[in-house]
Amino acid sequence: MFTSVDDVSTRLAEAGYLASPAVATTVFLAARLGKPLLVEGPAGVGKTELAKAVARVAGARLVRLQCYEGVDESRALYEWNHAKQLLRISAGRGETWDEARTDIFSEEFLLPRPLLTAIRGDEPTVLLVDETDKADVEVEGLLLEVLGDFQVTVPELGTITATRRPFTVLTSNATRELSEALRRRCLFLHIGFPEEELERRIVRLKVPEVDEALAASVVRVVAALRAMDLRKAPSVAETVDWARTLLALGADTLDETLVRETLGVILKHQEDVLKAAAKLDVSLGLDAG
Repeated sequence: MFTSVDDVSTRLAEAGYLASPAVATTVFLAARLGKPLLVEGPAGVGKTELAKAVARVAGARLVRLQCYEGVDESRALYEWNHAKQLLRISAGRGETWDEARTDIFSEEFLLPRPLLTAIRGDEPTVLLVDETDKADVEVEGLLLEVLGDFQVTVPELGTITATRRPFTVLTSNATRELSEALRRRCLFLHIGFPEEELERRIVRLKVPEVDEALAASVVRVVAALRAMDLRKAPSVAETVDWARTLLALGADTLDETLVRETLGVILKHQEDVLKAAAKLDVSLGLDAG
C-alpha cells in the first residue's frame, strides 16, 4: 500500500489529509505489518478522516461499522434474511425440515454486515470501526476474532477467512476503556490537537480562500481557548468551520466583537461560551472591537 513513511505523508496530503510524522509512521507500519490500527483522541481531530484518506489514496473500498450503544452481532457481523427464509419454506411445503434447513441456511439467505463484508472482500478494503468505545463490551468479543485472525465463524456455514486482509482502523474517543485483549491486537496511535503550524496548514488546505494572516489569527485564538478549562475544547473540525464562517461574513481580520458573535461555531456549551467571552481581551492578540 505504501513504500515508505514519506510516501504515506505525500499521498495523504494529496488526498487532503496532512499527517504528522507520528501519524504517517504508524499508518506505514500498520500497512506493512498487516496490523489493525487503534486511533484514540478527542472528537474532531481527524481520526475518521484518516481512514477515509487511506481508502482514497489506496483506491480501496471503505467499509464502515458505526458503533453505538446496543449495536450487536446482527448489525456488526451478519444476520439471516428471515422473510426470505419463510418464503422459501412456504414454497417447499412437501419437503422435510432437514431438506429445507440445508437450503435456507445458505449464502443466498445470508445478509453480511460490515465485519463480514470486509472479511469476504477480495478487492483492496479499508475497514473502519468507528467510535469503538461507544459499543457494548460484548461487541469487543466479535472484534477479537476478526482482528486476531481476520476470520469470522458462521455456525451454519463454517469459518470464513480473509483472502485479502483489510486495512483496519478502529477509532475511540476514550469515553470508556477498551479491553487489553483488543489493544494487544492493534498498533496504537493517539491523535491530539495539532501544533499551531500544522493546524494553520490544515486550515489553509481546507479553506484556501482564507488568507495567511486570518488563518494564523484563527489558529492562535483557538489555541488560547483550548488552554482554558472548558467543558469541550474546540476541535480541528471546528477550527475549519470557524474559518469558513469568517469567510462567509467577509472578515479579513479578527476583533473581539467578531469573536464574541461567532463563539457558537467553535464552542458547543453555553457555560464555555460565557467563560470564553469573559476572558476575551488583548491577551488573545485581538483588535479592540
